Amino acid sequence: MAEAAHRTVSLFVTGTDTGVGKTLASAALLHALARRHLRVVGMKPVAAGTVQADGMDANEDVLALRAASSYRVPPELDNPVLLPDPVSPHIAAARAGARIDIDHLVACHRQLALLADAVVVEGAGGFHVPLSPLETGADLAEALGLPVVLVVGLRLGCLNHALLTAEAIRARGLTLAGWIANHIDPAMLAQGDNIEFLQRRLQAPLLATIPWQPGIDPHAVVINLPPEWQ
Repeated sequence: MAEAAHRTVSLFVTGTDTGVGKTLASAALLHALARRHLRVVGMKPVAAGTVQADGMDANEDVLALRAASSYRVPPELDNPVLLPDPVSPHIAAARAGARIDIDHLVACHRQLALLADAVVVEGAGGFHVPLSPLETGADLAEALGLPVVLVVGLRLGCLNHALLTAEAIRARGLTLAGWIANHIDPAMLAQGDNIEFLQRRLQAPLLATIPWQPGIDPHAVVINLPPEWQ
């Protein structure tokens, strides 16, 4: 009998803005997927800003994704572009004399999909964060063609940002597979009302609600995985 073709679950995580908890949500998704799949890998195609880890430059988001992954891969695959300055990727790349090549990022993801059973790709910043003078994160998401998970940082203005981002995702022909509500502002009023509004308007399942908690462990986040990812 012929062996079944290797099937990899892969998804792209974006946010309503930078600093809304994409890395936390991505790590939580990795932990949830690891309960169903053996080889689970996080990928940060473009990371801007470095820290020292074991005597080498690394990015904090990348380190968090690696810690949540169950399978180790070469760093040039799970973080193909590492830029020193913590600024918008197109500025960081220009300062470093580097070029962000979307075709190369897609090729790295393709290799990861051959190695792993599940891959969580975390985008940089918001959906349209510039990667070059002409291309944005939306171009990368479109080139990857993966189902998208939207992380909504619950704060004043998030309804507009969430609806605009969902519209932009669908305008690229991509599927908004689900969204995650992250309580990033404990003082925000009517948070439950905001979630109820987005449940009606986003037309995608709410995969998780992350409570406000400093230093929350991604293990503690309950993710409702869609059946096709299990």
